[in-house]
Amino acid sequence: QVQLIESGGGLVQAGGSLRLSCAASGRTFRTRTMGWFRQAPGKEREFVIAISRSGGNTNSAVSVKGRFTISRDNAKNTVYLQMNSLKPEDTAVYYCAAGKFGLIVGTASPSDYDYWGQGTQVTVSS
Repeated sequence: QVQLIESGGGLVQAGGSLRLSCAASGRTFRTRTMGWFRQAPGKEREFVIAISRSGGNTNSAVSVKGRFTISRDNAKNTVYLQMNSLKPEDTAVYYCAAGKFGLIVGTASPSDYDYWGQGTQVTVSS
């Protein structure tokens, strides 16, 4: 079992930056692809960005490419989401997710992830 706890959300002005963290429990963290998803009010959960087990490969949604980066520290069982040049449309609850065993490359499908954090609110004001 993997427990994920996100932190770092908050209120920021457009153009600002935030760094989210996701701390994982358990001994399988380094064997799992990790991803970030987000969900705005009235919308479906959408893929943001993901990172491979070693951290050598990442992939992101077109909407955040060039602005958001993901990294991980396997020694600390933590994955990070650095968000720069934030826009009001980035406002959402952000969720950290652990990929299922065997998931080598992060995907955009929530069904490929089997553990989720409780979410952290990010609000970007205009």
